Amino acid sequence: MTGFLKVSLRKMLDEVGEDKVKNILSDFFCPKNKDVENFIKNKAVEFEKHRWSATQLIYASYKGTWVLIGYYALAQKTLIVENQAVPKSLKKRLKQFATYNSDIKRYMIPAPLIAQLGKNFNNNYNCLITGDELLGMAIEDVKITQQILGGKVVYLECEDIPDLVDFYKSNGFVIFDKRFLDKDETDIESDYLLQMLKYFK
Repeated sequence: MTGFLKVSLRKMLDEVGEDKVKNILSDFFCPKNKDVENFIKNKAVEFEKHRWSATQLIYASYKGTWVLIGYYALAQKTLIVENQAVPKSLKKRLKQFATYNSDIKRYMIPAPLIAQLGKNFNNNYNCLITGDELLGMAIEDVKITQQILGGKVVYLECEDIPDLVDFYKSNGFVIFDKRFLDKDETDIESDYLLQMLKYFK
């Protein structure tokens, strides 16, 4: 997208070093989602080093300086979908990429996960990008990856908050399940996350 600069966290680590990167990320502020803030400050670098996820930092020009306005992290996972969890029309499409596990009676689909997505509220930098634009950049990266590897599905997990769910639904995602939190996921108030997927036509 024009007007934004996308910087790979992996590339930044290689070029300026871990200490400087952590200092840059320490100013990220997201009061609406502490999990998003905690990840970028305390987990993103480690996840990048182990290749557990890949994070893209998004910058915009503000008063003559490039400032960090948001980020997203992608990871490759196996999506598990219950047989009756999605509409028949969508299930037919998903079957093209799925393996049915008769033991658990669910479809298993290799799919990218939008693991994190958040805007930086520090100095009101969040106003420099919309949620639709940030999500659109993440989806565009997924599509590029799938042009190489194949696939037509992406998914994410989000808190069961009406405005948040409506935001993802307006961008073509549908709810298919929920996942109960692990013990170390302490930044989320609920005990579960909704799982939502999007199929690219």
